[in-house]
Amino acid sequence: MHFTRPENLPKLMVAPNGARRTKQDHPAIPVTLEETFATAQKCYAAGAESIHFHLRDADQQHLLDAGLYKEGLAELHRLLPEMHLQITTEAVGRYSPEEMTKIAYEVMPPGISIGLAELMLDRQPGAENIRLYKTLYEAGCRVQHLCYQLDDVDLLARLVEAADLAGEKIWAMFVIGHYTGRVSHPDMIQPFIDRAAANGLELDWAVCAFAEQEHTTLERAALLGGKVRVGFENSIFMPDGSIAPDNETRVKAATRLFD
Repeated sequence: MHFTRPENLPKLMVAPNGARRTKQDHPAIPVTLEETFATAQKCYAAGAESIHFHLRDADQQHLLDAGLYKEGLAELHRLLPEMHLQITTEAVGRYSPEEMTKIAYEVMPPGISIGLAELMLDRQPGAENIRLYKTLYEAGCRVQHLCYQLDDVDLLARLVEAADLAGEKIWAMFVIGHYTGRVSHPDMIQPFIDRAAANGLELDWAVCAFAEQEHTTLERAALLGGKVRVGFENSIFMPDGSIAPDNETRVKAATRLFD
């Protein structure tokens, strides 16, 4: 199957469900594959070039399942052959680094996001980490490295050196704030950029942010030359502070960041 694997990080990615929010938080959060397929089509039509999607079990809990991921990727590719598809390895306190690694090998998706700190608990790239990243890169998988803290950028630099990866066009996601309530703020972006430069990394980076400060933070990211990720994984708010009716409406608002 010939998946879309863009050289450059897509400008606008949608994350429609994430690992935590359920229908109780918002009825338009997709928790089944069928709902994810419908949401993806609407978000693509609204301007999203890529989708970062999570699986849920029958209780709407976060799930890493190779068979379901392969099924979802195949159908999304059939419906939206030009959309870049990204799965997650997120642990959410439920999965071990070994289980995260296993899902990556078993699925070998066109795109994958990996939380560096979740995968490398001792904050040093070990032999198995190096083998995983080399395998993913050689297979053409577009890896987006999640950086929650500035120290994660340092860890990414150590990984790039240890695995002998190309130091330019490394895809990264700067996670500004946190779902637990750590406030997002536009001024939190520049330190990530500066830390990457200090480590000699030429990153192709995006930003995601949370709650009411999401949109102003994304505005700053766009002004600084970055890309953005929006959707109900991060925030259910519109730029005016109202509750978004659905993911695609949030995507439409985000397209204006690049006008």
